[in-house]
Amino acid sequence: MATMRSGNSDAQMRKGVLEYCTLIILSRGSCYASDIIRELREAELIVVEGTLYPLLTRQKNAGLLTYHWEESSQGPPRKYYQLTNKGEAYLKELDGSWHRLIASVAKLNRR
Repeated sequence: MATMRSGNSDAQMRKGVLEYCTLIILSRGSCYASDIIRELREAELIVVEGTLYPLLTRQKNAGLLTYHWEESSQGPPRKYYQLTNKGEAYLKELDGSWHRLIASVAKLNRR
C-alpha cells in the first residue's frame, strides 16, 4: 500500500492559494516582485522564485494587475505591480470563496 506524503499535499495546497495570496499582498499597495516573494516566503507559501513570475504574468494578462517602472538607487529600474479595479473586484470574489471553503471544511472536520 502506497503512503501519501503530507509534504507534497502541503505544497499542492499552497500552490492552490498562491494567486489569492498574491492579490492580498498587492491589495495593500504596489509591490516589487522580490517584496512579494519575501512576504510569501515569510508566510511559508513559496519557496521558488520562478513560481511567482508566470503567475504575475497570467494575472496581468487577465487584467487583474498592472505595473509601472520606478528608478532604483541600487541598480536598474524596478517593476512595481498593483491591482487594477478588476483585480480588486476579483479579490473580493476570492475572499468570499475562501471563507465559504473554510466554513465547509470546518463543518466536515467537526463530524
